[in-house]
Amino acid sequence: MSNKIQSLSGYIHEYQKSVNEPEKFWARIAESFHWQKPWDNVLSWDKEGPHVKWFENAKLNITENIFERHLFTHGDKAAIIWEPNDPSEANRIISYRELFELTCQFSNAMQAQGVQKGDRVIIYMPMIPEAAVAMLACARIGAVHSVVFAGFSSSALADRIIDCEAKMVLTSDGNFRGAKNIPVKAVVDEALEKTSTVERVIVCKRTDAEVTMTPDRDFWWHDVIKEESAIHAAESLDAEDLLFILYTSGSTGKPKGVVHSTAGYLVYTQYSFENVFQYNQNDVYWCTADIGWITGHSYIIYGPLLSGATTLMFEGVPTYPHPGRFWEIVDKYRVNQFYTSPTAIRALQAKGLEPIAPFKLDSLKVIGSVGEPINEEAWHWYHDHIGKGNCPLVDTWWQTETGGIMISPLAGITPNKPAHASLPLPGIQPIIVDAEGNELKGNNVEGNLCIKFPWPSMLRTTYGDHKRFKETYFSAYPGMYFTGDGAKRDHDGYIRILGRVDDVINVSGHRMGTAEVENAINEHPRVVEAAVVGFPHDIKGQGIYAYVICDEEGITQEVLIDEIKNTVRKIIGPIAKPDEIQVVSGLPKTRSGKIMRRILRKVASKDISNLGDTSTLLNPEIIDEIIRGAQVS
Repeated sequence: MSNKIQSLSGYIHEYQKSVNEPEKFWARIAESFHWQKPWDNVLSWDKEGPHVKWFENAKLNITENIFERHLFTHGDKAAIIWEPNDPSEANRIISYRELFELTCQFSNAMQAQGVQKGDRVIIYMPMIPEAAVAMLACARIGAVHSVVFAGFSSSALADRIIDCEAKMVLTSDGNFRGAKNIPVKAVVDEALEKTSTVERVIVCKRTDAEVTMTPDRDFWWHDVIKEESAIHAAESLDAEDLLFILYTSGSTGKPKGVVHSTAGYLVYTQYSFENVFQYNQNDVYWCTADIGWITGHSYIIYGPLLSGATTLMFEGVPTYPHPGRFWEIVDKYRVNQFYTSPTAIRALQAKGLEPIAPFKLDSLKVIGSVGEPINEEAWHWYHDHIGKGNCPLVDTWWQTETGGIMISPLAGITPNKPAHASLPLPGIQPIIVDAEGNELKGNNVEGNLCIKFPWPSMLRTTYGDHKRFKETYFSAYPGMYFTGDGAKRDHDGYIRILGRVDDVINVSGHRMGTAEVENAINEHPRVVEAAVVGFPHDIKGQGIYAYVICDEEGITQEVLIDEIKNTVRKIIGPIAKPDEIQVVSGLPKTRSGKIMRRILRKVASKDISNLGDTSTLLNPEIIDEIIRGAQVS
């Protein structure tokens, strides 16, 4: 039975049902899955706890819903297409049947190494098929996986191992990433010097790098699977048993372990994947994220595989060995749905149109954006030059904590509007509130974005610290999930995400989204990228501080800064003109491409005493340059 929405009227009808009778709605969606035991109760919701349970007391295994449910109809179909970092290396195409056997074999190997249901397993691996097998094998035996992006430092890795008391680490000898060869196993060895719970490390051979193997602790992947059977009976799990923990960087202190459970996540990721991307059974779908992020979990692995889709995994980077690599891959595999980040789009936009010219891109039916609000200039470039003006662009809003896409156009169904996440998916009840928590009804309103009713894939807690979970997500507006984002609902009822609430600046009583000011700054032809934050201002309350990456050739900084201020004045008005503009060579970005704005706010506010957790930064060295520049200016 298909749960795919076919039309705008169909969406409206489904959405109304999902709001009026949410339990009945989700029970109907869930019926198409394989349950070892059906649920006693669809939803239990305790606002005070807060505690939520979906499909209470049901028994299931997510991998049975990927494999046993599909093998009869498409065991020979490609499950994963793997494209290596180096295009001269052979690719791999893995069928559902082959992936099932690899998963069963590695499930047996993990159990032989002492991993049991409920144990935590860290996965610190490159984007290779074995990383997907590792996740699926954990799910099959009921172990809780925690994937850590294999570019994090040893201290960041150690923090996560310690927090979840991991019993096993799955890693590789090294990673290929662009022109780099990263010594991953050495990072694991360093991290384990600071931890005490890990009993086994299984190492997948990828780069043939020289590595140190500690006797009785470290084992090669190919050795542990050698004698194992490709038959494995899936563990029976409760609907609310943990599926995975994924760590997000906290603004201060240690990272937060976001906990996702099994049944609700399974139901929501398949439903959202099929509807947002309008996936059809013979399509080839490609999400460019890393599995170290929630996007990789939900929309490279679980969502597509639950749908019986063909999902493409890419090991490399968009600009290696040339800036047309993404487009080359799209043409090579006739990709139909392409999902990437605004950061990647802007980086490729900066390379101009020449790298796109050799490629047709005529297989594309849907293009998507994820990770941050996409600015209008990048939206138009992506839509016009990659989508060729005729692909719907799904600008998706969601979070690690939400588990799946929450607000987004449904491809080809919801009319597109540049830089607007648009309308909520069925089952999602967003509201916009003022600072006191009063709901702002109707259109043309702006405030803080909350979700007022539970949805199946929402986080259940912060691992080992439910108090932190409540304080972070449910204390600002009791009984509601506070997203931390500001939003505007326009005259059409479309929602536009304005960025983090602390990225909404109040200048002399005027609320301004930083994205709006950034869009205006980006209109200046010499600006490559901009990041805007608020800082304390004696007269205005808050002033606007802009960090800009520019082409400075043949112009003085003073003239350039004046021109940028005038551009903003022209586009938005004098109230939005930045008080300070600092020209920088780069911005502090996490490895998923998000600008770490709290650091920029600290520097702008001249408060650099405690910059908080910077373990997720791709380029920590840029912080010192920005601090020096701020002191000079």
